[in-house]
Amino acid sequence: MIKLELEIVADSRYPFDRKRVKEALLKTLMEQEIVDGVVKISLSVVGERKIKELEKKYFGENKVTDVLSFPLEEGEKMPEDFDGINLGDIVICYPQAKRQAIQWNRVVDEEIEFLACHGLLHLLGIHHD
Repeated sequence: MIKLELEIVADSRYPFDRKRVKEALLKTLMEQEIVDGVVKISLSVVGERKIKELEKKYFGENKVTDVLSFPLEEGEKMPEDFDGINLGDIVICYPQAKRQAIQWNRVVDEEIEFLACHGLLHLLGIHHD
């Protein structure tokens, strides 16, 4: 059975259903046939300034984006008491997610869930064109 250790960092001004996101991430892991062991993911929900700073620093683009994924680098040390796989970090821009939710006629929780799962697929090495 799979166990998801999800660390969520978000400012209180960015409300979303954390339980819904965790359930969606678990479902995505199972759909990708990761069904056993401990999986650790860090999820940060940030504002436009922070996402733009990350986009510029790591991807050379001076823009606001909806989601960024940072897979754990090979060789990064995990605590000795951690017996599982750390996939890395997902960063979602709340204001951008809110705009996209309006654009796609969704509630913000749906868009955050979609972006978290999209970011997870990137952590797993699944990319789109």
